[in-house]
Amino acid sequence: MASTTSSSTATAGTSSSTTIQTETKRTTRVLSSKLYFNVPQSKVPLIYSPAYNIAFFGIEKLHPFDSSKWGRICQFLIAEGVLDRNRVVEPLEASKEDLLVVHSESYLNSLKNSLNVSIIMEVPPVALLPNCVVQQKALYPFRKQVGGTILAAKLAKERGWAINVGGGFHHCSAEKGGGFCAYADISLCIHYAFIRLNISRVMIIDLDAHQGNGHEMDFSNDRRVFILDMYNPDIYPHDFEARRFIDKKVEVPTGTTTDVYLERLDKALEVAGNIFEPELVVYNAGTDILDGDPLGGLKISPNGVISRDEKVFKFAKDKKIPLVMLTSGGYMKSSAKVIADSVVNLTKKCLIDLESTQ
Repeated sequence: MASTTSSSTATAGTSSSTTIQTETKRTTRVLSSKLYFNVPQSKVPLIYSPAYNIAFFGIEKLHPFDSSKWGRICQFLIAEGVLDRNRVVEPLEASKEDLLVVHSESYLNSLKNSLNVSIIMEVPPVALLPNCVVQQKALYPFRKQVGGTILAAKLAKERGWAINVGGGFHHCSAEKGGGFCAYADISLCIHYAFIRLNISRVMIIDLDAHQGNGHEMDFSNDRRVFILDMYNPDIYPHDFEARRFIDKKVEVPTGTTTDVYLERLDKALEVAGNIFEPELVVYNAGTDILDGDPLGGLKISPNGVISRDEKVFKFAKDKKIPLVMLTSGGYMKSSAKVIADSVVNLTKKCLIDLESTQ
């Protein structure tokens, strides 16, 4: 008995020591990162880079995702006259050291195999490409978007809100990618906020049509993070283990209409707001809930998406909580225009301000 007790005590001590070492490394990496930089007041808290867009030999068209969506959103906003191209914030690319804040060395090494990337991106021909091409044409754009998501938290804390016109890779966890998500930008964003922004409570509001299983696994034992996930249970990823870690779960089955969806969202936001008091909201605003989306299975109108976004921004503004918005999934060409229209509506409702201060 004595030897068993001493053995278990030693194991617990080793585990505790490993955890401390991991957290120390994480803190060191975050504090030495260049992803947080000072953004002049002449810029607005809308983050985008032309490098976000993915184009390699037309192969990207084999996945239903519109890989030029991000650039088209900005084009619509500029054409509408609500956004000045020169006032957009361009992020830095997340480096390997930045990614190691959440990801393991072994996971990042797995992305040096084009077959593994092809499985994550759900585009089989990518497996046949030299990995240097895959890195440049696919993973580099993703890493730029990760940099944008991480920076968005800093801008949101300073300005009240920030929109990364990209990101929202909610199927990727520390050790596993999938569903067109190679890096866990949401998890990375939150860990940076914990360390650099002195934030201790974060609410993820995930309204993409798909379950956000990546961040759910990453924060499965972290009570600093509250997850509200409203998703279609009939579609990918069917991750029943990750569902156990959702704090406020709202399942909206295939065929759910706009009125039902918005009513359920109102109730969910009220419940979540009463349970948890966040210091930052990370809003995963996928547009794959749109009626006709080939992967989402829901029947939400464009005006429904605009109302949804307005409700979430109003929720955060009423509670004076900084909000980060990510554009996440959306598999129709019409998604970009709907997102742009939503941003215009947020401006008209004075929930955001795209006028820079000189």
